[in-house]
Amino acid sequence: MFIDRARITVHAGNGGDGCVAFRREKFVPRGGPSGGDGGKGGDVYLECSERVNTLLHFRYKRIIKADRGRHGEGAQRHGKDGGDITVLVPPGTQVFKEPEHVLLKDFAVPGERLRVAAGGRGGRGNAQFATPTHRAPRRAESGRPGEVVELALNLKLIADVGLIGFPNVGKSTLISRISSAKPKIADYPFTTLTPYLGVVAFDDFRTFVVADIPGLIDGAHEGHGLGDEFLKHVERTKVLVHLVDVSQPERDPIADYRTIMRELALFNEALASRRQVVVASKVDAVAEPRALTRLRSMCIRRKIPFQSISSVTGQGIPELIRLLAKLLASDSGV
Repeated sequence: MFIDRARITVHAGNGGDGCVAFRREKFVPRGGPSGGDGGKGGDVYLECSERVNTLLHFRYKRIIKADRGRHGEGAQRHGKDGGDITVLVPPGTQVFKEPEHVLLKDFAVPGERLRVAAGGRGGRGNAQFATPTHRAPRRAESGRPGEVVELALNLKLIADVGLIGFPNVGKSTLISRISSAKPKIADYPFTTLTPYLGVVAFDDFRTFVVADIPGLIDGAHEGHGLGDEFLKHVERTKVLVHLVDVSQPERDPIADYRTIMRELALFNEALASRRQVVVASKVDAVAEPRALTRLRSMCIRRKIPFQSISSVTGQGIPELIRLLAKLLASDSGV
């Protein structure tokens, strides 16, 4: 199950209490105070890791607690510090502090860590309060409480290429053809209900990551169809691959293209200007060749890279991979 949003509460550990104690040893008259300090409470950390790729684990554990510090003891024994706790989140996770909704961290690189809640300081024992004029203090401090923080986690997939388009234009078939991803493929709308990631390998052992985004329809930015639930996952992509089905004689491919571009712009204006490739899909089943010609002509006029493919026969797929690799290389300055 793919979960890309979660709300959790993190409790750092409370500090241990200081101790009130006095030395009572043979041959040590007036032994004096010997109460030790309490231990520090454990901290709570979030760490970016490739071992997880969804926020599903937070569905079953929404309250996370670190250990408290142990109380101080006599003979000036310091209480044991509470153990820190580290919670793993996938790359692409944004962490917001609630209710202010302040962005604390946008995790992108595995290994990054963020302390989201600090453990409480341990209280001082009575040995800490002894002075030349007050040699037998009978007071100690209580441990400080650990921080309690409400967090909202928002996952945005990190991919080089995002596949977009209407439902059933061939996005899932394409990603299954060019990578090892195995999304569900069927001939009814909204077959893909969650994003899928696939790794595409090409010459020189280089790779890039492709995200298959569930189909969009008119009004998606307002929640129609699957709505804007997954539009956020294309915000991090470097190149958009806009698949247009040219096999349906009753559909206008240019109108379909404009509809999806309008939805992208209404959701995030920056997406409409993102580098893109228009792909005419299912060319092995074209019923009206003029539709393919019109779509190609539009791309030439707008200077948009264009490629026609058939995921069934493999036509145009090697050329598409080389085109994407070239665009990604130029984008990174390679």
